[in-house]
Order: sequence, then C-alpha cells, then structure tokens
Amino acid sequence: MTLLDNKTALVTGAAKGIGAAIAKAFVNEGAFVLVTDVDADGAKALATELGEQAAALTLDVSDPEAWAAAEAAVRERFGGLDILVNNAGITGFLETPGPHDPEHFDLESWRKVQAVNVEGTALGCQSAIRLMKDRPSGAIINLSSRSGVVGIPAAAAYAASKAAILNHTRTVALYCAEQGYPIRCNAILPAAVMTPMWDGMLGTGEARDAAIAGVEAGIPMGRFGRPEEVADTAVFLASDKSSYMTGGDIHLDGGILAGAQARPERAED
Repeated sequence: MTLLDNKTALVTGAAKGIGAAIAKAFVNEGAFVLVTDVDADGAKALATELGEQAAALTLDVSDPEAWAAAEAAVRERFGGLDILVNNAGITGFLETPGPHDPEHFDLESWRKVQAVNVEGTALGCQSAIRLMKDRPSGAIINLSSRSGVVGIPAAAAYAASKAAILNHTRTVALYCAEQGYPIRCNAILPAAVMTPMWDGMLGTGEARDAAIAGVEAGIPMGRFGRPEEVADTAVFLASDKSSYMTGGDIHLDGGILAGAQARPERAED
C-alpha cells in the first residue's frame, strides 16, 4: 500500500518547480491531485502527464474569489479535501519592477509579493480548514523558506513573507487543535533548491555558472537541493507517518543553518 491511498490533495503553484515535483510524488503515492496554478496551460500539461489521478484547476492564490470557486469545486466533486500544499510563491524579482531592499523598496512590488505569498497561504489555509474539518484527518503543508528565518538584504519583501508564512503555520496548527479539528499544519523551509525561481538571481551563460558555484560554495553539502527532495518531505508530512506532528517546521538547506562557516580554527603550535 502506498502512503496516500484514497487521499485528495490540492497543490498550488504546481505547474513547475517544487510544486510539480510534489504533485508527481503525491500521485506516485496513490493520491488524487488537483494541479493548480495561475498558469492554466502549465497546470493542464502536468495534469495530462500525470494521467487519471490528476486534474488541472486555474487558481490565482491572491484572489479570494478564485479560492472560493476552488473550494466549491472541491466540495462538489470530492466532498472535502485531505491534503493542501500552499506552494505558490514569488520572489518579486521576475514579477515586479522592484527594487526590494529595505531602503529603496517599491511599495507596489512589496504588496504584490505579500499578496501572493502571505495572503495566498492564509486564504488557502482558510479554505482547507473548511474542507478538512469534517474529514477523518487533514494535512496542510506550507512552503516557507530559509529566507523566513534570516535577513535577506536584497529581498526584503520575500523574506518578510516567508517569516509570516512560518508563523501562520503555527497559528493554524494551534487553532485547529484548539477547535478539535483533525487537521495538522506544518511548514517546509527549503533553501537553495534549483527551480525556475532562481532564474532572476542567477542570470545566464558564464555568469550563471559562476553564480551557481558561488552559492554552492556556501552550502555545507556543496550542492543545490532538488525539487524531488522537497517532495519527499511533503509526502511525509501529508501521510500518517507524521501523525503526531503539527505546528512544526522542517529545514531542507544542505546544512546552511546548522552553523556559521566563519568558524575558528585552532592555530598550529
């Protein structure tokens, strides 16, 4: 028996990157997956690839009306929801004019990042609670980031949004427990996972190669993470293997947050 048999899951931002990897992993573990994304064509392409255990749904996570429509569609077709992955997110580098540093940030760019990342996650949690509270169990998985626990000078809006997601995860977990709902809520905090989100920061050609090498030099494990590694963690959090875990967070960062690299060395005598 696979880990997610007879479960219905909804994954946001699932047309590519980490979201696509999670959708694929969930299908492989027996779940029916709603592949959602603002990119309708991308969502449809992945759902077609995944076959009869998947369907596409266009969803702009920053739009409350879109969430209401998605919630209604899920309730009508499935009667409820077992798993939600709030994966959709933007850095703002590719989607807004910026800049994004604390001194010069553009307010509309800041608001766009918060609308997608923070409001999108909060709206997703809200819909999921309503769809899960009468089910035997439910699992909400929010994608925060290493950027949510450390300062990121060039990406203030993104860092603030990921910190908010981490804290909201804990709030949702405690609320559901307080209400007696059988819903767990946990967060995954990836860092340096190679996805299209990095394109705006890495550039192209030789400059990209140099930028990748520079990032990897700062990772104790010496490499970027893979979307599939995040997906494996999502499977764990979605399954009964994590049945006593709520309000928690799992770091997937190759050891970045384990300690400072500028560590003292003992001098030779």
